[in-house]
Amino acid sequence: MPAPLPHEYLPPVPALTVESDDLTDGARLNDRHVFNDWGMRGQNLSPHLRWSGAPAGTRGYAVTCFDPDAPTGSGFWHWVLFDIPATVTELPTGAGTAPDFKGLPPGATHARTDYGTRAYGGAAPPPGDPHRYVYTVHALSVDSLGVDSDTSPAVVGFNITANTLARGHIVALYST
Repeated sequence: MPAPLPHEYLPPVPALTVESDDLTDGARLNDRHVFNDWGMRGQNLSPHLRWSGAPAGTRGYAVTCFDPDAPTGSGFWHWVLFDIPATVTELPTGAGTAPDFKGLPPGATHARTDYGTRAYGGAAPPPGDPHRYVYTVHALSVDSLGVDSDTSPAVVGFNITANTLARGHIVALYST
């Protein structure tokens, strides 16, 4: 039985529409978005994301990527980006990719991922069944979560959940 998706046990909120030029819900993740270490040969580029349908009162956004199928007992955080201004409704391919962060909006902050970096970290599952990579956009009631880039993904997630007005996601699959 697969692990639950990260939002299944959170309070229900309205849905955002999330689209991507790089991802298709339920389809295989392109190697451009796969990690480039740990034996993986991807390009480690964060995918393009575009969203719409945020409710009135949205003051900011957060974007996360989580693998609930990682063999850790607690999943694996691949991307934790927050304090995205409310005027931003799209991130280009590579906006979360170190060291350039091309297209990352001013004020947006990366928390460290489970790789220990403050940037997007692509898929790197062990051999076996496909893993699900849940790319989520969260519409928030605050313009700042009040945490910094040293904050753990779990604490950032707590603050995201406490301030979420709406969310939407795309689930991509990857296996080696």
